[in-house]
Amino acid sequence: MNLASIPSPSTGVIELGPIPLRGYAFCIIIGVFVAVWFGNKRWIARGGKAGTVADIAVWAVPFGLVGGRLYHVITDYQLYFSEGENWVDAFKIWEGGLGIWGAIAFGAVGAWIGCRRRGIPLPAWADALAPGIAFAQAIGRWGNWFNQELYGKPTDLPWAVEISEGANRVAGTYHPTFLYESLWCIGVGLLVIWADRRFTLGHGRAFALYVAAYCAGRAWIEYMRVDEAHHILGLRLNVWTAIIVFVLAVVYIVVSAKLRPGREEIVEPDRDTTPGKDADAKDAEQDADAEKDPLSKDEPGESGKDLTAESTEAAAEKG
Repeated sequence: MNLASIPSPSTGVIELGPIPLRGYAFCIIIGVFVAVWFGNKRWIARGGKAGTVADIAVWAVPFGLVGGRLYHVITDYQLYFSEGENWVDAFKIWEGGLGIWGAIAFGAVGAWIGCRRRGIPLPAWADALAPGIAFAQAIGRWGNWFNQELYGKPTDLPWAVEISEGANRVAGTYHPTFLYESLWCIGVGLLVIWADRRFTLGHGRAFALYVAAYCAGRAWIEYMRVDEAHHILGLRLNVWTAIIVFVLAVVYIVVSAKLRPGREEIVEPDRDTTPGKDADAKDAEQDADAEKDPLSKDEPGESGKDLTAESTEAAAEKG
C-alpha cells in the first residue's frame, strides 16, 4: 500500500449547469491559447506583426485536431472497428485520443496555407511557435489524467498515479507517464528558448530542435506505457515513429545550418498580402498617378480620337 500517490479525478467531466466541461478538452483549449499567446510574443520580437500567429493558427489548429485524431484512429483501429466496438466512437474526440504525430503533420499543412495567404515563410513562423507548442503539450497531457489513461507500468513510487477500476482498467498505482511527458515538454520548451537565443536559430531549426528533443523523451516514455499498441520488432509503433522523426529532425538541423546559416532578416513584409488587397493597392496607385497627371487619366482610344475629330470639324463649319 502506497503512503503517497497522485489521486485521479473521480470524473473527467465538470457540469456547469447544462454545459458539460470535459477536463481533456479544457486542457487542449488552454494549451492552444498558451501556444498562440507565447508564439505571438516571439513573432513580434522577430519583427513580425501582432495577430499574425493567431491568424495562421486559425488554419493550423483545426487541421492539427483532425490529423491528430486520424493518426490515433488509424494506429488504434481495433478500439473502434473490431468486433463489439462502436465505430461512431471514432468521432468522440472529447473522450481522448490525439496522436501528436498526426497533429503536427496536418497542423503544418494548415499553417502552410495560412502562411501563403499572409505571404510569410512557414519556417520562421514555426520557429516562433516551437516552444509554445511544447508548453501546450505539457498542459494537454493533463487531459490524460482526467481520463485516467496512458499510464505506465505498476509502481509503488510516492508519485505513482492512482487508477480506479473501469473499462479496460485494473485498479492500482502506476507510473504517471502523463506527468513525465508534461515535465519533459516543459524542459523541451525551455531548451528551445535557450538555444534560440544562444545560437540565433532560424529557417526552421528552432522547430526542428523542438521535434528532436520531444522525440528523444517520447521514445523512453512510450516504452513505459502499458496500454494496448501495435508492435514492430518488439517495439511499440510510436517508439519507432519517435526514432525516425528524431533522425529526420537532426538531419534537417545539420543540412539547413550549412545551406542557410543565420536567421531570416525579414519575417513579415510591410505590405498586406491578403487576397484582393494587392489589386486595391494597385488601383489606388493608378488613381494617385492620374491626379498628378490629368492628361494620363482616361486617355481616349480610337473612339475618343474620332469623337474629337468630329467636334473639330463641326466647329470649323460653324466658323
